[in-house]
Amino acid sequence: MTSRVGSPDTQADLDVRACLDLTPPRSFVMVAGAGSGKTTSLIKAIAHLAETRGPALRRAGQQIACITYTEVAVGEISTDVGASPLFHISTIHSFLWSVIRPFHSDIATWVATRIDDKIAERRAHYDKSRTQAKTKARLEQEIADLEAELTVISEVEKFVYGTGSSYAEGILGHDDILKLTPACVAAHPLLRQLVAKRFPYIFVDESQDTNPEVVEALRHIASEHPGLCVGFFGDPMQKIYMSGAGAVPLNDGWAEITKPENFRCPTSVLGVINAVRAPGDGLEQVRGRTITVDGIEHPLAGTSNLFILPADTERSARLAAVRQWLATETGDGLWLSDVREGDVRLLVLVHRIAANRLGFPNLYAALNDRAPMSLSEGLSDGTAWPLRPLVQHIIPLVVAAQAGDRFTVISTLRSECPRLEPARLREQEMASVLTALQQALDELFGLLAAGSQATIRDVLTHVRDHELLRLDDRFAIHLVAEPVDDGSSGFENVQAYLACGVDELWAYRRYFTEESPFATHHGVKGAQFERVLVVIDDEEAGFRQYSYGKYLGYVPLSDKDEANLAAGEESVLDRTRRLFYVCCSRAMKDLAVVVFVPEVAAARKAIVAQNLFPEATIRGIEHLN
Repeated sequence: MTSRVGSPDTQADLDVRACLDLTPPRSFVMVAGAGSGKTTSLIKAIAHLAETRGPALRRAGQQIACITYTEVAVGEISTDVGASPLFHISTIHSFLWSVIRPFHSDIATWVATRIDDKIAERRAHYDKSRTQAKTKARLEQEIADLEAELTVISEVEKFVYGTGSSYAEGILGHDDILKLTPACVAAHPLLRQLVAKRFPYIFVDESQDTNPEVVEALRHIASEHPGLCVGFFGDPMQKIYMSGAGAVPLNDGWAEITKPENFRCPTSVLGVINAVRAPGDGLEQVRGRTITVDGIEHPLAGTSNLFILPADTERSARLAAVRQWLATETGDGLWLSDVREGDVRLLVLVHRIAANRLGFPNLYAALNDRAPMSLSEGLSDGTAWPLRPLVQHIIPLVVAAQAGDRFTVISTLRSECPRLEPARLREQEMASVLTALQQALDELFGLLAAGSQATIRDVLTHVRDHELLRLDDRFAIHLVAEPVDDGSSGFENVQAYLACGVDELWAYRRYFTEESPFATHHGVKGAQFERVLVVIDDEEAGFRQYSYGKYLGYVPLSDKDEANLAAGEESVLDRTRRLFYVCCSRAMKDLAVVVFVPEVAAARKAIVAQNLFPEATIRGIEHLN
């Protein structure tokens, strides 16, 4: 067992244990703020059950289920509690599939209905008066493909869970599983009984981000089977994904457990996040991060600063000036670090802001703006097909060559270079082939060298002409002298991408490999850093779901905003408050927030009135001069 299992108990841990020790056990919902160690509480609960109920559960062939959000979290929890057939620790999708997998006929029926719904959605889109001819052509093809899939569903012998839907092949994607399982749970009492029998304890980590239909399915099973103990561990204030359940309602007889401790943030930051949280659920976090000096534990004060700066053309320079000010004022030169080890994160709302700051604005716009989903979604991790040859092979080749790593260079060429295929080598002199390859590689390295004026098109054309690597067939129409739009999805986007300079490619690589200090507000959930700088810029972000201007009071609310507030419905203020809470609560030592606004004086007055930061810590451009 690890230190998390043996860590000191909080009152919340004792409350959970009391629920588990009852006969029958009592289901519960734990609300635990940022930095509270809610996953630690979950791990301790699993360990307690293994010790007290493990033998009985093993004899009955039952398991303790733990559902978490990511594969990384699965690995961490599994490491903590230890490998044992007693535990079923998995992502939500894997857990649901393990439940529904035996029900083949029900899956087939649901899939047919799912396809019918998708066809209806596309026909409705097709019939809209404003739908363009190009879009109609795409919709016609999608409808035809779906209709073809519908005809073969009855022939599928076995359905499997995969990363994307392909119904004709019997493959169900993530979204399918989230919709399928709750539907089957609601329709079949036998399924509910089987789940309760197999998993008498079900714990859900990060419950605020769990699909609400899944939450309702678990609540439904628990209401019918009092012997089932369901435990939700989450924080509604950290619900930052639109698909999440947020606060989990209590069934009759369930316990509500609060964990107010924060072990991460210094007292200065704790004051900020408590002020942010107060209008939400009112949970006030206590304790804060401590340091031990001469055997005595002391609270860590840390720092929190808010900068209100003009939204002009000098944003990048002003961010640099803020970091310099922080380094000077705190005596911490790591505020100026641009490497991961510096433990600095500049949090931006959208990837575009990072792209603008790091130097790949055109590449980002090319594969994101008005781009098909296959390109825009693959931009964040380098999996979009136009990026793959560069991200997976070409750039690693250059990096390996620069490091003198000939093994990687040779291995890559052996597996990916058409000129080194055995059938072709039998007809050529090896020495001449290798000489030509080396010359082509040297030219490639020159195209990608610092200061090169080459474009991505130049690089890929060189790779194609010299047969250095196999390229996706889709490049064929793009790498000709005069490309002609053949109607393929994203043609113009790919052309714009190919026109980008290689300097943008290197800047992009720094970002997606997390070698830069930039990250998005959403992307750091669950993480923590010594130094956090939150960048707020509504104008540059252009993200309508959030408005820091409205949240901080210097932009008026719309009629729709007012109506949502009056009706008690989700509003832009709620969404922005939660996101801001998540961002600020990542800081382990120092927090800085930079707000770029159109009118500094008016914004300062409104922000001061919000009382989120002590007025003495609210600064302007005059502090940076």
